[in-house]
Amino acid sequence: MYPAFDPSFLGLYGDTAATARVAKEFKVFYQKAPGKTPGSYTVDHTAGSYVFDPQGRLRLFVRYDNVPNLVADLKILLNARG
Repeated sequence: MYPAFDPSFLGLYGDTAATARVAKEFKVFYQKAPGKTPGSYTVDHTAGSYVFDPQGRLRLFVRYDNVPNLVADLKILLNARG
């Protein structure tokens, strides 16, 4: 596992081709960028989270700067489950 993340964190990963396919499907950006030291790197990427319902349908895309509205949006989705 990657030491930069908590062990309970579940992330999507794959080879270069699989990553490109999924990024295209989800319409997200990613780009490897050189790090501060030789051999290191960072990854610039879309900052947001997807919320799926129990049937696997995409319901929300939450931008990193729109978290305050997340609680209200989730309450609407939960109340719609009837």
